[in-house]
Amino acid sequence: MKKKILTGAVTLFSVVALAACSQTAKDKDIVTMKGETITVSEFYDQVKNNGASQQVLLQMAIKQVFEEKYGKKVTDKEVEEAFEKMKSAYGSAFQNVLAQSGMTEDAYRDQIRANKLVEYAVKKAAEKELTDDNYKAFFETYTPEVTAQIIKVDSEEKAKEVLEKAKAEGADFGQLAKENSTDKDTKDKGGEVKFDSTSTTIPDAVKKATFALEENGVSDVITVRGRQNYSASYYIVKLVKKTQKSAKWTDYKKQLKEGILTQKQNDASFIRSVISKELKEANLKVKDPAFQNVFAQYVEGDTSSSSSKEESKSQSSSSEEKKSQSSSSEEAKSEASSSEESKSEAAHTEEKPAPAAE
Repeated sequence: MKKKILTGAVTLFSVVALAACSQTAKDKDIVTMKGETITVSEFYDQVKNNGASQQVLLQMAIKQVFEEKYGKKVTDKEVEEAFEKMKSAYGSAFQNVLAQSGMTEDAYRDQIRANKLVEYAVKKAAEKELTDDNYKAFFETYTPEVTAQIIKVDSEEKAKEVLEKAKAEGADFGQLAKENSTDKDTKDKGGEVKFDSTSTTIPDAVKKATFALEENGVSDVITVRGRQNYSASYYIVKLVKKTQKSAKWTDYKKQLKEGILTQKQNDASFIRSVISKELKEANLKVKDPAFQNVFAQYVEGDTSSSSSKEESKSQSSSSEEKKSQSSSSEEAKSEASSSEESKSEAAHTEEKPAPAAE
């Protein structure tokens, strides 16, 4: 799943802490000034309707539910490896990005863990989608492994310069890759790499351009935006060798399996359905109406606050009691019709309202 570091704001931890204590410390002062104070409940009431605060509570609820069920499936080592990878991706800007999002390194590790818990659950759910029908459907658009050479550079101007040389007669594409490519994984190998349509290490735009080439063909400049920092990279690809596609999907079962799992793990609708299922199984209930909307995407129709339900029950009970009294009154009137005296008494008897439910 694709993740962004900027998911929290200053309210990320404060609103949740205040939500937890608001029931027991409504009058506790958190700020005092000359002649004025701000209490826990006042602050909570102010921030709970903020969209960022609502998202924070949603994230915390999801993490707690998934931690309870899948906590042993995610190790500290996995979290630390992911943290270091992201830190390396941002480079010197990492601390600034953390500061701008109001997060500490430990808070970000906590976020990574929450993401990995969901990832694990999504993968387990995706494995249930590995049916023959799904294999066959995925096979229809599957492209088997190709061998290619890739040159990656950081500027469009540089890319155009290299492209002109790459398309010149007798050009040595491998040497151009060694001299110009910024891709550390392929540069020393003359840009050579093997991949199929399920590969996740090659940008989709690069794969698409490669599959459209004939053997020994060279692509135009391909622009790719980074998923993390949105900076542009520029690629030039030469297709070295294509593989003839077999007519049997079973020949590619391993590759198709990885493709199906990857597709599901990146499908927002599928991820949402997995989260929804887990929250419902955990019997999640939203007690404060201010947060019902943000939870509705996962537990729609099951987020009514307990107070609202009790009020509804009370109104229903009151209504039934009134009906019962009305019915009893009608019966009394019917019985009284046997004598003029009873009629007179019944005519002057006022029906008492049903008592309010406590």
